[in-house]
Amino acid sequence: MIYVTLFYEFFKIGLFAIGGGLVTVPFLFDLAEIYPWFTTKDLADMIAISESTPGPLGVNMATFAGFKAAGISGAIIATLGLVSPSVIIIMLISKILKKFRNNIWVDSLLSGIRPAVIALILFAGWEVAKLAIIDWKTGLIFASFWLAIHFYKRSPIFYIIISAGIGIIFQL
Repeated sequence: MIYVTLFYEFFKIGLFAIGGGLVTVPFLFDLAEIYPWFTTKDLADMIAISESTPGPLGVNMATFAGFKAAGISGAIIATLGLVSPSVIIIMLISKILKKFRNNIWVDSLLSGIRPAVIALILFAGWEVAKLAIIDWKTGLIFASFWLAIHFYKRSPIFYIIISAGIGIIFQL
């Protein structure tokens, strides 16, 4: 039964994850409240690890959550559940996109979805910030990196390595 639940829950997330992996975060917060698969603290760790490992954020998070819930087979089922809607939708869209490419209704639909995706990403960022900024030290680190990223355009790898070093030095 756990496999059906994992597939179903991650299929729903995959169905509405328009805009990328960060859009899955609000759905994962809901899962953390409903199921004992992971906590919100685990979710913050999952986001950090998923952002620093190869592969899409949502897939990495589904794999991790599935593994925590039901081992390797759970990881496979949750990942399949997450990616299945995308595969199905892309197959359908590729068949009909040429026919409706310049359709005003399709264009309006996509224009309406964009602000919702931005809202979901902002919500995810806010929720992650509430978990990550827990005291004045983490707030100072956040502000410092925000300014550094804004003014000094470096590779994200540079900032990940520097922040990992800071975390180790200050035992965060």
